[in-house]
Amino acid sequence: MSDNATSTLSAPAELPLAALLGRKVGMTRVYDEAGAAIPVTVVQAGPCTVTQVKTEDGKDGYNAVQLGFEDVKERRSTKPIVGHCKKAGLAAPKRFFREVRLAVKPRIAPGATVDVSCFAAIKWVDVMGTSKGKGFQGAMKRWHFGGQPASHGTERKHRSPGSIGGGQGTRGHGRAIKKGKKMAGHMGVDRITTRNLALIGVDKEKHLLLIKGTVPGANGGLVFVRKAKTKS
Repeated sequence: MSDNATSTLSAPAELPLAALLGRKVGMTRVYDEAGAAIPVTVVQAGPCTVTQVKTEDGKDGYNAVQLGFEDVKERRSTKPIVGHCKKAGLAAPKRFFREVRLAVKPRIAPGATVDVSCFAAIKWVDVMGTSKGKGFQGAMKRWHFGGQPASHGTERKHRSPGSIGGGQGTRGHGRAIKKGKKMAGHMGVDRITTRNLALIGVDKEKHLLLIKGTVPGANGGLVFVRKAKTKS
């Protein structure tokens, strides 16, 4: 999820807008009515500002709302982004942008603010983020291979990926390695979506979401939280 990028996502028709950009803060625990501890990830979501509204009957041809998150100095932004934000009536340009598609015509105007109150009646969310970078890793760690037998006869090859360029497996193509062969290489820094995470709590004053489950990325990383697509 890079700076000033735009991704198109869908939102349910019954909700005008249930999505926010934010940053992963870290983990803590809360207690339910029975006194059981629930591990949660704290996400500081928004407030986000509507920087553009698209409608199906307009020149864009579809319904969507573009959200902007985190102010940035004009000299650290670009002229197109500065002009785009000024057109929406913002005092300062934004650092991150995401677009949320809607099934109905949006009833919100550019310059409006969206905060965590849009998640007040929501129980399940999807979270998108960039996974932690793990550098260059071997095939066992990267692809969860089982490795070679740890018995007699295996010498200094326990974590080897095994056969790579056998002729029988690439019949008709010579003794070449097939494209997409699972081997050692760079691991992490991928866009990850975790679905159907339980939303435990919403703190409107501090703009916090308490989410139970795996939230991708390191603490301080950018995340995108939306209402779950496949669970309500």
